[in-house]
Amino acid sequence: MSFPWAQEYKPKHPLMQWFDERLPLPRLVYNSVGAGYPTPRNLNYFWNFGSLAGLALVIQIVTGVVLAMHYYSTVDGAFNSVEHIMRNVNSGWLIRYAHMNGASFFFIVVYIHMFRGLYFGSYKAPREMIWLLGVVIFLLMMATGFLGYVLPWGQMSFWAAQVITGFFSAIPLVGEPLRQWLLGGFAPDQATLSRFFSLHYLLPFVIAGVIILHIWALHIPGSSNPTGVPVKKEEDTVPFHPYYTAKDGFGVGVFLIAFVIMTFFAPNFMGHPDNYIPANPLSTPAHIVPEWYYWPFYAILRAFTVDFGIPFTGIVIIPAKLMGVLAMFGSILLFFFLPWLDTSPVRSGHYRPLFKKFFWFGLIPSVIILSICGVMEATTTWLILAQISGAYYFAHFLIILPLISRIEKPLPLPGSITEAVTGKPLKEAAA
Repeated sequence: MSFPWAQEYKPKHPLMQWFDERLPLPRLVYNSVGAGYPTPRNLNYFWNFGSLAGLALVIQIVTGVVLAMHYYSTVDGAFNSVEHIMRNVNSGWLIRYAHMNGASFFFIVVYIHMFRGLYFGSYKAPREMIWLLGVVIFLLMMATGFLGYVLPWGQMSFWAAQVITGFFSAIPLVGEPLRQWLLGGFAPDQATLSRFFSLHYLLPFVIAGVIILHIWALHIPGSSNPTGVPVKKEEDTVPFHPYYTAKDGFGVGVFLIAFVIMTFFAPNFMGHPDNYIPANPLSTPAHIVPEWYYWPFYAILRAFTVDFGIPFTGIVIIPAKLMGVLAMFGSILLFFFLPWLDTSPVRSGHYRPLFKKFFWFGLIPSVIILSICGVMEATTTWLILAQISGAYYFAHFLIILPLISRIEKPLPLPGSITEAVTGKPLKEAAA
């Protein structure tokens, strides 16, 4: 975003002048994360999670490259190579635990980042492209996490690949060929491991590329802010550096403390003990569970237990398995349509009393309940809870959100970001 009051990059040293004229990389950095990028002065710590997601990706790429140097993508060597890394490679246990827990921390900061965007309306015009690219990043993350979960070739890895890819066969006509193409055969085997390893190594770099586009799109309209009020004057902004580099630095410190504590003192807390048992195609685990960041979507997948068809005829129109697959993918794909489902002119949830109630007492509890249902066994009680919570999840975005956008009466907005920060009355700000 070009502000008339933004500082321009003017290198003083002759060497930097020569470099900047031929490759304006210093100018790019200065205008992206330096004093040349004015940002709203009222950003809170929820705006730290974008930079934390970038840090988590760097941790994953660095540790992943090191692990790939010692990993064998064979059905006979995969599990043993992981044990070799843990026991024999210098600091191998640390690299492996950092990579394993780094995936969970990556999803934690991204989920908070997404819920911040949902609450403060960061998907609204003119920031639709930022949101859409963010959803693409999320989909790539989910694919990368699933591929990586299979690589240790433990019991849960093998059977997760068997079960999850098995749902593709529910898609008419193309489902079974697609599943065989993914697996490289009729069941998870050597071809599956080779494919998953190559894709798991590639996709983080694809994510990094999409993140560059995400940041590029962000710098066109500029950062959003908790009030949702656009920047109107110079007093509404402060330079990104040193104000938000210092604020992000504090967030990075808190993140790394939590990450180090988890890595050193509870590295397997978010894992599954069955994955320390070598994969055995002849022994099915009692309860197959994906990683925690897939639990809500796994609950939606399992929530469909009855075929949809014509009553009393035995004619099935849509099998329950297919409805579960469509609902699981639909629960993510509907984020692409969110900028057009929410038509309220007010962005921030702070000034939308009805939206705020449905968000905190409807959407958030439904996601939490779905997460719990996703890890529990598929008994009648948990399936009913998953069905009710899943129904509300879709209703929130497809029915409730468009409806309250029409009938809700928002609170008065502050006249500017500066007035919101200085604490002047809303009536005075509106005047």
